[in-house]
Amino acid sequence: MTPQDLVIRMLPPFAGWLALAALALPGGSPLRGAAVTVFLAAGPGAALIGLCGPALRVRSARGPVERRDPGFARHSDLLERTMLAVFVSIAAVMTVATVLIATHTFSAQRVLLALTLLTTLAAFCPRLRASPPSRTRKGSVL
Repeated sequence: MTPQDLVIRMLPPFAGWLALAALALPGGSPLRGAAVTVFLAAGPGAALIGLCGPALRVRSARGPVERRDPGFARHSDLLERTMLAVFVSIAAVMTVATVLIATHTFSAQRVLLALTLLTTLAAFCPRLRASPPSRTRKGSVL
């Protein structure tokens, strides 16, 4: 793993711990709101999507028939991973908040702490390896 890969891998947990530290700022502080919002919108999803990054890169996007943009596949894959990270983050926030509400222990700080710990754990987990696409015989049904 290169140092650049390590920095990219540790960016979501760092954002989570920064958001937790921002809770010490006054309640109406724009910096506090920005740190927490950015982390909750993308942090957990980026760490969880990073786990399966090699598996997502196995099949790249298919472009239109006429190739006007030579970087279509790269841009499309980047957009796909970004949107997937946002939606997975929102799903993680909703799941953690629902569990805490169901157990009668809900607070914003606990949600943020739980997601920061989840993000840190996901960042330290080994990445899933990509398996080659399965080859089926011609005429067989999947």
